[in-house]
Amino acid sequence: MFSVIAYNILAGGTGRLDSLTAMLRPYHPDLVGLVEASDEHVVAELARRLGMHYRLSGQIHADHIEQGALLSRLPILETTTYTHSFLTKQPLLEVCVQTPDGLEIRVFVIHLTANFYQGRRADWKRRQEVQTIVEIMAAHRGKPHLLMGDFNSVIRKERVRGSAMLRYMLDERLYYALLPAKSRGLPTLDYILPPRWRFLKPALRSVPRNPLLSAWLDACDTFYAPHGGLEILSQAGYIDCFRRLHPHAPGFTWPAALPAGRIDFIFASPELEAYLCACDVLAEGEGVPADRASDHLPVFATFAKAEESPGATTRG
Repeated sequence: MFSVIAYNILAGGTGRLDSLTAMLRPYHPDLVGLVEASDEHVVAELARRLGMHYRLSGQIHADHIEQGALLSRLPILETTTYTHSFLTKQPLLEVCVQTPDGLEIRVFVIHLTANFYQGRRADWKRRQEVQTIVEIMAAHRGKPHLLMGDFNSVIRKERVRGSAMLRYMLDERLYYALLPAKSRGLPTLDYILPPRWRFLKPALRSVPRNPLLSAWLDACDTFYAPHGGLEILSQAGYIDCFRRLHPHAPGFTWPAALPAGRIDFIFASPELEAYLCACDVLAEGEGVPADRASDHLPVFATFAKAEESPGATTRG
């Protein structure tokens, strides 16, 4: 039937067109949901190189620097953008496409709030965003649709490797190599630490160099892992594509250089569950390591009828 990729391309993907193309081209996706698609030139050129059409969630304004995009090899029937007050990171993009056998699929692309330094308050914000998205998608209940993007949340009871995340944030060579010099400034420990805990920064800098402290930090992930209502999607019947096919694999998607947590997802409506035949987290494309293209790893899924399924295995 069709294949999809969900991909946060980091700060518009500016300056990384070749690497992004290499990450996407060998998988021949029919649909690509892009997050942080703030550079329309990059989106348009990616679409041209891949032989796809594209849609954006809206024009960029001074107070809103992010938008989502969908690249599609399939005919695009209509596009809708939602700018609900709870959707503070980027608008929710909805694109209706048609498969070769005439099936209409609605694809939603989202980027949930980060603000990790706000702790439980940020978790509450993401929960409200998920609830709002579920309410919007309720209009299409009973019809096939997908929700994909960067949720900045992990599913409860899934692990986070805090030591790897900390090492990544403290080694600017791993992150800033992807960005032009003018973009320096994130991530920092202030980005994840609440103000009342910032006195711990000197101690935290020593954690990645100490195996015992690293193990302790990883074991305490329950106290700092970001959440945000992903169970609402499960309760509404949506299928976590990767977890459905990989019950035990970590499936970490961020950061690409030192994967520490699974925060990028493809969720399918119940009507598509029987067609889900493959899902993977992609680590390279055309010989290019994923951490050369973005700070996130793309998530890939294939949907096909039983007689169309290639029988390919997936890896976690």
